[in-house]
Parts: sequence; C-alpha cells; structure tokens
Amino acid sequence: MNGWTTHHCTAVCLATDNIDTDQLIPARFMSQPRVDGYAEFLLHDMRRDEQGQLNPEFILNQHPTATVLIAGKNFGSGSSREAAVYALLDSDIRVVISESFGDIFAANAINNGVLPAQVTGDHWHVLRNSMTTPAVDCTVDLNSSIICIGDQKVPFAIDTTWRLKLINGWDDTDLTRQHQSQIEQYRKAHYQKNEWSWPIPE
Repeated sequence: MNGWTTHHCTAVCLATDNIDTDQLIPARFMSQPRVDGYAEFLLHDMRRDEQGQLNPEFILNQHPTATVLIAGKNFGSGSSREAAVYALLDSDIRVVISESFGDIFAANAINNGVLPAQVTGDHWHVLRNSMTTPAVDCTVDLNSSIICIGDQKVPFAIDTTWRLKLINGWDDTDLTRQHQSQIEQYRKAHYQKNEWSWPIPE
C-alpha cells in the first residue's frame, strides 16, 4: 500500500445520508474473488437501473475519474464487510468526506489507504456550497488536515495514528513492526524473569 501526504483530485458530491456498506457493495456480489476487483459493484443499485444499465444521471457515472466523494452523514454504517472499502478503492476513491462514519468502516478504510475525512456540519456545507460545478478540483492535505476547494479551506478530523498510517502506507501489522526493537527487548526480559514458562528446546 502506497502512502501519501497531499492528494490533488476531482471531487463530486453524493449528499445522501446513511449510505451503508450493503449499498456500497450489495451482499449478492460478495462471492466475487477479490483478485477480480470490486469497482463495478460500487453503489451498484444506486448507479444502475433494473436492467443493470448505468444511470447517466448518477454523479459517479457522469464523473468516473473523481477520487474524492463528499458524502452525506453516517457513511459506511451497517455490516463490517471490508469489501465496501475494496469497492471504493478499486474505483479509485481515495477520500470520503462526511460529518460521520461507521466506526468499523472508517478503520477498514484507513487500513486500505482510504481517508475518511470527518468534518463538522458547517464545514460540510461550506464545501458543498463551494462546488460551482458538479465536479470540482480539490486538494486534501494530511499534514495540515485541510481540504481545499476553490478559495474555501476547511479542517477535517483524523486520529494521529491513522494519519501516520496513511502517510506511510501502513496497516496494523506494519504499525506494530515499527516497535519491533521494543517487542524484542520485552521478550528477552520476560524470558529472563520467567524462564520456567518457556518450552524446553528439543
């Protein structure tokens, strides 16, 4: 996973509240092998009609190269399926901006290099109102925790450890490995104090 600090991109707005993980990728597609990609399933039932044809009015169909999604409240609620993040990632969505996120979704997003940028309601409306066209240029800066659209700059909230993971491209395992020397020191000290508790070498 590649790390990043600044993302220059195209942003679009999907101002629908409570988009849950089953909407992000419906359960009937969960048997699809991960290696085949999940992009075509992202928001499938919102993007397509009953015949499976793309709805030309849907914002992501109009602007398929957008990589930032300004979304409604409570984005990513529902089940814990990590495939919801895979669907975003495979569609090149790197940042989702919302007032609130499902907790498990947000953690899964970070571990896959996708930023769940949480903003206040007032700042969300500032960003939304700054969109003079359906798709606009946008810059997201992890170091400063600032989102820029046009002349508007708003802050977003992110946990310090989550920021570190995104900048370095780390998941939880990579983060743990950064403490390898301390782990080894603890292991050695624990063994010296409790040698009786360790298996006898064959």
